[in-house]
Amino acid sequence: MSADPREPVISVRDLRVWYGTERGPVRAVDEVSFEVRPGETLGLVGESGCGKSTLGRGLLGLLPEGAKMDGELNYRGEDLLAKSAKQRRAMRGTELGMIFQEPLTRLNPLMRISEHFEETLAIHEKGISKQEIRHRALEVLRTMGIPPTRYRSYPHEFSGGMRQRLMIALALVLRPAFVVADEPTTALDVLVEAQIIRILHDLRQSFDTAFLLITHNLGIIAEACDRVAVMYAGKIVEQGDAREVFARPKHPYTRELLRSTISLSTTGLNYIPGAPPDLVEPPPACHFHPRCPDAMRVCQTVDPVETTDAKGHRVECWLHGPESLIPEGGRTPLERRELSIADEA
Repeated sequence: MSADPREPVISVRDLRVWYGTERGPVRAVDEVSFEVRPGETLGLVGESGCGKSTLGRGLLGLLPEGAKMDGELNYRGEDLLAKSAKQRRAMRGTELGMIFQEPLTRLNPLMRISEHFEETLAIHEKGISKQEIRHRALEVLRTMGIPPTRYRSYPHEFSGGMRQRLMIALALVLRPAFVVADEPTTALDVLVEAQIIRILHDLRQSFDTAFLLITHNLGIIAEACDRVAVMYAGKIVEQGDAREVFARPKHPYTRELLRSTISLSTTGLNYIPGAPPDLVEPPPACHFHPRCPDAMRVCQTVDPVETTDAKGHRVECWLHGPESLIPEGGRTPLERRELSIADEA
């Protein structure tokens, strides 16, 4: 199926993922919606425990046994949730790829790198010759900056940064249209991190690959992503053009995350008090309200409504309305300021 640059590779609507536990369902992903187009990178950012990795694995059908998922999940117009486990497994690698967080847990220490490529290509492309396997493998390794002399080396003979490049090469040798990169630069030094980001950028430019880049690092999002989605307690609370969101964050959670980053001009440390909530029993209405410096009465009682501006900047927060949907008894931003002034008086 040929890629249409106007049509999304992945389209997600109201996707939910939950796990059954003795205490009740864990709502790890709660009514999430987004799209990723060919050659585009969407950054997914948020604190640990907010559901980012669950979302990424759910897109590829890699959830553990017992996990449930519903909503809409379309790959180039095909409903992935309507496919059997066998059909979705056949799409992994050739259509949908995954770059895992820790290469050593994914690379077999008893197999040479050449054997990893042989196994991957032979499984997904029946009848492929060893000569073609070697050609394809060396081509993608060259793209990663790995010399052909290392083709028959073992994983432990590579540095951490080189092993991460190997993971990227194994994910991309099958030329998937959509790749989930789950913390691909974790535990790497800043120089290697910059190299990995440059490689991902070159790959999407050359092959029109669509990426979902999962990370805690806002600097990587700013450097490598076209758009950003901010996730908190299983929900995407803000998304839009990366530069626009970083320059003018609308959700208090996004704003506080940005304030918590450290740069050369940092003179004091900022942090968000508390921790992400228990996803078995999250706070009612806006899940961020117990930690939010701008929380109002309505935030504790009514689910926020998503609003979108002319630039496509989307946010779920009562600070941005619509005020017409705030029920009697809730307090608008204007009312909150008026009460504050009255209290001071």
